[in-house]
Amino acid sequence: MPSRQQHATARRLRRDTTHAERTLWQALRHDALGVRFRRQHPIPPYVADFAAPRARLIVEVDGGQHGGRDDAERDAALRAAGWHVLRFWNNEVLSNTAGVVQRIAEALAQPDD
Repeated sequence: MPSRQQHATARRLRRDTTHAERTLWQALRHDALGVRFRRQHPIPPYVADFAAPRARLIVEVDGGQHGGRDDAERDAALRAAGWHVLRFWNNEVLSNTAGVVQRIAEALAQPDD
């Protein structure tokens, strides 16, 4: 169960969203892909940029500070907890939103392992 601090962090992150996150949220909201996504969703001890809990899918939108060992460890922990994780760079979301949404839709269509 998420802690009070994680909920506060999620609220702050929703308020301080990046341009790429806002762009992707416009494409995912209102069950646009047939699945409900949540923004800045706490999954202890992490907060996922976007999560579709019923599909067990996490979508992360990364800036220049991402891509290192910390992200790899985070992804491994989330996968071990039963989540599928997709990562996209900010510039990819901004320059090819339709392609990113298509890749998310393809992941949603894949049968569970």
